[in-house]
Amino acid sequence: MLSINHLDIRYGDKHLFKDLSIQVTNGQRIGLMGVNGAGKSTLLKIMAGVNDCDDGVVSRSKYFSVAYLPQEPGALLSGRTLYQEAESAFAELLDLQKEVDTINEGLASVDPQSEEFTRMLDRQGDIQHRLEGSSIYSMQARIEKILLGLGFQQEDMGKPASSFSGGWIMRLMLAKMLLAAPSLLLLDEPTNHLDLTSLTWVEDFLRSYTGAMVIISHDRAFLDKVTTSTWELSLGKLSVYKGNYSYYEKEKVERKAIEKAAYDNQQAQIKQSMQFIQRFRAKSTKAKQVQSRVKQLDKMVLLEIGEEERQVRFSFPPAPDSGRDVLTVEHLSKCFGEQVVFKEVSFQFQRGDKVAVVGVNGAGKSTLVKIIAGKIPADSGVVKPGHNVQISYFGQHQAQELTPSLTALETLSLSVKDMPITRIRSLLGTFLFRGEEVDKKVSVLSGGEKSRLALAKMIASPANCMLLDEPTNHLDISSQEVLQEAMAQYDGFILVVSHNRYFLDSFVNKVVEVKDGQVSVYEGNVSDYLQKIEAAQVKLTELAKKTGHLEKKSQVAPQKGQLSKKEQRKQDAKKRQERNKRIGPWKKRAAEAEKKVEKLESLRTDIEAQMADPELYQDQEAWMATSTRYEDCKRRLERWYEKWEAAQEKIETLDG
Repeated sequence: MLSINHLDIRYGDKHLFKDLSIQVTNGQRIGLMGVNGAGKSTLLKIMAGVNDCDDGVVSRSKYFSVAYLPQEPGALLSGRTLYQEAESAFAELLDLQKEVDTINEGLASVDPQSEEFTRMLDRQGDIQHRLEGSSIYSMQARIEKILLGLGFQQEDMGKPASSFSGGWIMRLMLAKMLLAAPSLLLLDEPTNHLDLTSLTWVEDFLRSYTGAMVIISHDRAFLDKVTTSTWELSLGKLSVYKGNYSYYEKEKVERKAIEKAAYDNQQAQIKQSMQFIQRFRAKSTKAKQVQSRVKQLDKMVLLEIGEEERQVRFSFPPAPDSGRDVLTVEHLSKCFGEQVVFKEVSFQFQRGDKVAVVGVNGAGKSTLVKIIAGKIPADSGVVKPGHNVQISYFGQHQAQELTPSLTALETLSLSVKDMPITRIRSLLGTFLFRGEEVDKKVSVLSGGEKSRLALAKMIASPANCMLLDEPTNHLDISSQEVLQEAMAQYDGFILVVSHNRYFLDSFVNKVVEVKDGQVSVYEGNVSDYLQKIEAAQVKLTELAKKTGHLEKKSQVAPQKGQLSKKEQRKQDAKKRQERNKRIGPWKKRAAEAEKKVEKLESLRTDIEAQMADPELYQDQEAWMATSTRYEDCKRRLERWYEKWEAAQEKIETLDG
């Protein structure tokens, strides 16, 4: 167990942490939330022992081990290969293995009757006992499983670890942590450097992980699948929610509503008492009642409404009119040396299309977008923007490419020289740069602040074709949601590279997959694309079981005209009967759960209306009874939600 007791850190007038006390127990899966600058990364560093604090603030159980993954990787200077670097996660066990080998050799030259022989034999037994309870004998299989799951290839195992880029170094650090299997994993934005395939693998791995974990992530789909409780840092205080991100989001709204109702009722009670005191203060016959009201007010613990964190607010300017065809790519090819990124790629998109670009890291997503944006040349082929198409580009490292010596105001002023200074300040204000904050140097801005400034710079100039490469990196979830809504409302064309499924799903209508040098276009959002890929893989796997080897989908697809129409109708009818037989009971359960949910939601609405009545708070027993009914209703509603969702998932699985 790890605990933090009365942590208090202040910077000037701002409290980063205000008398904060928390603890982590075995098996907890915690998502750490908060806006950029709330102190999430600092808290993780304190828990990991990277940042110092006062003695006694952080305490750990004797055998409670902690591993920390920072946001950005450091340089690897060990000179080891990828496999050897991953193997170093087992350093302690490997040292024990060497020691037992040395003891085995030494026993042959020691007198069996001596005390030294007995001591060596005891030590050998202790080490063997530890090794047998460890994972050293399956070490190679585990190393390869985790490295391959994170996207490395078999041929990468012998390459120098220092030869990999920053994103791959981050994956290697994550692999070493997962191999070491500490009591507590502290992960700061682990999804930033993962593609969709690796992200899915990490989700599955962490869901089966037996240790505790605290995760900072701005990918709400990832948090929903991995975490079971949520901590929110806001204005120096920490609130605990006993559920994943979706639960936290709903519960936070309900807590705010109850807090506001309680505050309003107390204010009404205070106002009523003050009016009574003012009215009857001078009447001797009411003196006793007046004094009683005064004492009540003196003893009253005043409720406060929590302050709200500032939120980003913006929308994209209207897109200038363009032709129907916005973007046409014909026979595009690109190589780096002998490495073919893609070859003979062709596709076309129309006005209003919003397209997600997906693929494993290194597949060529960013290269494709840079070529379309005109940032790098293609080896062959052409990119044809449509009539009156105005392109705006947001690169993956756009935030890091801002000039450090400039202020936020200077950065925006130089990019849009014809915009009035008052409008520039207004635009910066929507991205939370207000007052003196516009004069902050880029060099002192946080990662989230730099990303917001880079976005402000991009939208300052109107465009009808936006190309964005990982725009959500370093943005907190509330800022992501504002960007997500702005993209959904935007009436121009969008091509965006991102691994954040929840962010993409609400506005994209097409998916471009970059894979093995080719580009494929799928209709629908990212969830639709993943379902199609999974369904295709299931078919191939089933076929492999029957034929003994995998074949291409085109080779195994049934040919039209093989069955007569009559036979086809018979088979279709039989399939429908079998489907109804399988799905019928689950449909019945789903319908029952849906009715229960509707009934309980109606009951919850009625109780909330009662709780909004100021008179309820004057009767303590009635308030307690209503609160108990409300909590009971919420628990029952949550259970029926789960039953409903489980039935729907089963129906979808059987349909699949």
